[in-house]
Amino acid sequence: MPVTKSYGSWTSPVSAAMLVSKGAKLQDAWVTADDAVYWLESRPREAGRFVIMRWDPDSDSGVEINPAPFYARTRVHEYGGAPVAVVGDTVYFSHYKDHRLYQAKPGSAPEPLTPAAKMRYADLVWDSARSRLIGVREDHRESDIFAVNTLVAIDPAQPDTGTILAEGYDFFMAPRVSPDGTKLAWVSWNHPNMPWDGTELWVGTFGADGRLADARLVAGGMEESVVQPLWAPDNTLHFISDRTGWWNLYRLKGDQIEAILPMEAEFSGPAWQLGLATYAFAGGDIVAIVAQNGTDQLLRINPDTREVQRLGESYAVFRNVTANAGRLVTIAASPTQSPVVLSYDLGTHTETVVKSAGERPLADADISIPEAVEFPTERGLTAHAWYYAPKNQGFQAPAGEKPPLIVFSHGGPTGQSFPVFSLALQYWTTRGFAVVDVNYGGSAGYGRAYRNRLYGNWGLNDVEDCTNAALYLADQGLADPKRLAIRGGSAGGYTTLACLTFRDVFAAGASYYGVSDLGALARETHKFESRYLDRMIGPYPEDKAVYDARSPLMHADQITNPIIFFQGLDDKIVLPNQAEEMVDQLKQNHIPVAYIPFDGEGHGFVQADTIIRAQEAELYFYAQIMGIPLDEAIDPVAIWNWPNKSQD
Repeated sequence: MPVTKSYGSWTSPVSAAMLVSKGAKLQDAWVTADDAVYWLESRPREAGRFVIMRWDPDSDSGVEINPAPFYARTRVHEYGGAPVAVVGDTVYFSHYKDHRLYQAKPGSAPEPLTPAAKMRYADLVWDSARSRLIGVREDHRESDIFAVNTLVAIDPAQPDTGTILAEGYDFFMAPRVSPDGTKLAWVSWNHPNMPWDGTELWVGTFGADGRLADARLVAGGMEESVVQPLWAPDNTLHFISDRTGWWNLYRLKGDQIEAILPMEAEFSGPAWQLGLATYAFAGGDIVAIVAQNGTDQLLRINPDTREVQRLGESYAVFRNVTANAGRLVTIAASPTQSPVVLSYDLGTHTETVVKSAGERPLADADISIPEAVEFPTERGLTAHAWYYAPKNQGFQAPAGEKPPLIVFSHGGPTGQSFPVFSLALQYWTTRGFAVVDVNYGGSAGYGRAYRNRLYGNWGLNDVEDCTNAALYLADQGLADPKRLAIRGGSAGGYTTLACLTFRDVFAAGASYYGVSDLGALARETHKFESRYLDRMIGPYPEDKAVYDARSPLMHADQITNPIIFFQGLDDKIVLPNQAEEMVDQLKQNHIPVAYIPFDGEGHGFVQADTIIRAQEAELYFYAQIMGIPLDEAIDPVAIWNWPNKSQD
C-alpha cells in the first residue's frame, strides 16, 4: 500500500547526483557513406567536455576521437553548433579552449590546423573537388560585439585562417557544396533579424581559382526565414522556408520553387545553433523530422510521388537526422525514453540504439507522462503546455490536498519544450510536485503566427501565458493555488523574474542566469543577440522607456515573494551583474532571497558539481518557502530575510 504523505515530501528514487551520473548529453549524430556512426556527447563529470564518438556495425562500443583535454565545441554566435566534419577516417573539429580547428587521424593525437588567432569556426563541410574545408568563420580580432562573420575555405595542406568566399552580411550559416562540386549554397542575414525572422538563400558557382562567382539570391527576405539548404544526389537544391507561415520543404526546379509536401507543420526549428539537420537524402528519398502539435514524426518522403512512410513510431521527438542510401541516424526520445542515438536500417526497418543518454532508474509506475494542455490566455487566445502530474507508486497525498506546482519557462524565448523523458523533471514529480512546461506564445513548433506573438510583447505575452497556465491548472484542481512556483533559465529566467515582479500569483521563483535589466542586455550582450530585442520590445535606446517598464530590476520594489538566483560567473550572454544587482535590491527591500554563483560556469551549467548543487538548492529553497518537510539531507542555502532577518 502506498504511504500517505504530503505532496513535495515523497521519498524519490531520483537523486540530484543521478542527473550527472546516469549518462551524457547527446547533441549531434550523423552517419557516413560507409555506415560509420558519429555523435557528440557532453560529460558533466568532465566539466561538460564534448567528446566525438564513433561507432560502426562491427564494433561493440564507441571509440573516442578527441581524448582529454580536447573539447569539441565552438562559440560561433556564442551558442555554437556543428563543430565537427568527418572526411574519410579524418575528423576535423573546433577545440573549445582555443577556438582553433584540429584534425584527428586514426592512431595519432589531434593536431592544430588553424593558427592561434581570435577566430572561431563552425558549420564545417568538405569540398571534395578541391580537397578543402568550407565553413563559417567569426573574426574577433577587433571586437567581440562587432565580430566579423564570413564564409571561408581552409586547405588542410596549406593551413591558415581561411580564404574568404562570401562576406558583407552580419551572419552566415549552412554552406553546402553541390554533389558535382560546381556550386555552393548558403544562408545569410543582417541585423536586426534573427535567423527565424528573415534570411536569404544564395547560390554561387566555383571558378577555376576556387572562389565564388555569379552569386544569386534564390529565396528569402526580411520576412521569410529560409534555412537548411541541401543538395539532392542529382544536384537539385532543396531548402526549408516559412513563406506560408510554416517551415516547409521546397526544391528549386530551374527557376521555379516547388513545395515538396505542403502542410501546417514545421520541418525545422529556430537556428539557435548552427548545423540544423532536420532532413536528409536517403538515395532518391527524403527522410524528414516533421513537428505537429508539439510532437515529432520521422517521415520517409518520395519527393516525386509524395508518398509518405512513417519511421521510428515509438519515439515522439527527433533531433538532427542524417542518412546515406541505406541507413539513417538521428537522436530520438519519448516521454518514457531519454535521448538515444538511433541507427535505422531503411531496408530491413531494423532499429539499433547506438548510444543512450543515460540509464532510466525509474519503474514505469514512477514516470509522470506529459499531457498536452491548451489553455485560455489573454486577448481571447489559447497557449500550449505539457502538464506532468505528481507520480510515485510508493506514496499518495492526504485526501483533499492539492500538489505544489512548478511552472517551467523555457529559454530563447523563441525556444520550445518537448515531451521528452527528463530525469531532472522527474526529480520533481517523484517528490510530489506537479510540473507544467509552458510553450507560451512566441515558442517554436506551432507555426510562424504563434512564434510572432512575441513581436513587441516580450515581457507581456510570456508572462501572461505562464501565469495563466498556473491559474488554469489551479482552477482545474490540479495544483494548490497557494503553492505555485516558477523557474527558468536565460530568457526563461527573465520571464520568471517578470512574473514575480508584475504578477502576484507565484509564491516563489528560481532564476537561472536570468535577465533582470533589459536595457543592460541590449547594451552588453554578444553580437548574435545584440539586436534581438528590436523586434521583441523595440529599438534601443529609442524605446528605453519600454525597456525600463518591463525590467524587473527597475521595479524590484513590487516583488513581495522569495527568489533564488543561480549564476555562472563566466557567463558572456547574461552577465553576472544582472543577478547581483537584483539580489542587492531584494536584500535592501527585505524580501527573502538566495544567491548561488558558480565559478567556471557560463550560460548554461555543464559541470557535475554545479548541476547537483543547483538542483538540491532549488528543492531546499521551495521546501523552506512552502513549508514542505524534507527527509533527505541537503546542504542548507543561506536565505537572506528569511524568516524575518538577514542570514550571514
